[in-house]
Amino acid sequence: MTERRDHLLSSVHVQRAAGDPRRGWLSAGGWTVPVALGRGGILANKREGDGGTPRGIYHPLRLWWRADRHQRPKTFLPTRPIRLDDAWCEDPADRHYNQPIRLGAEQAGDRLTRADHLYDFIVEIDHNAAPRVAGRGSAVFLHLARPNFAPTAGCVSMTKASMLRLLRRMSPRTRIVIG
Repeated sequence: MTERRDHLLSSVHVQRAAGDPRRGWLSAGGWTVPVALGRGGILANKREGDGGTPRGIYHPLRLWWRADRHQRPKTFLPTRPIRLDDAWCEDPADRHYNQPIRLGAEQAGDRLTRADHLYDFIVEIDHNAAPRVAGRGSAVFLHLARPNFAPTAGCVSMTKASMLRLLRRMSPRTRIVIG
């Protein structure tokens, strides 16, 4: 018999917490966990650098994970191990804006291999993806939270245990409703 926890999630909802626009709650499949939001709270009109978490309905595109630190987690999402040269383009003037890029050892950029553990698991979502509009925000992910749930630059972050639980039931058809 298939139990409720074994079903794929049709939707995940992220709401701000009362009293602090930089904290929130993620609800999915009958469970709710705390999350950190962007330092600008949830914004309907997301702009590059505003620190806002974009309001809207999104879908997960793929899971990026640090294979040098963790085994591949169970998920129905397409997966990609993070390599040393993987980065994300956050320059609105660049033709690769809001897309993964590869950087040489001497190049600067938003590398996905971080010394901390925030990007050990990254769920890439389709915010500002099709079409990509320069300046409308880039690198909005679901990723791991800092120990004190400090605000993000616009992402939704959570504990490792919550992320792994979410990944087990998330698919490319799961709707991520923010706001």
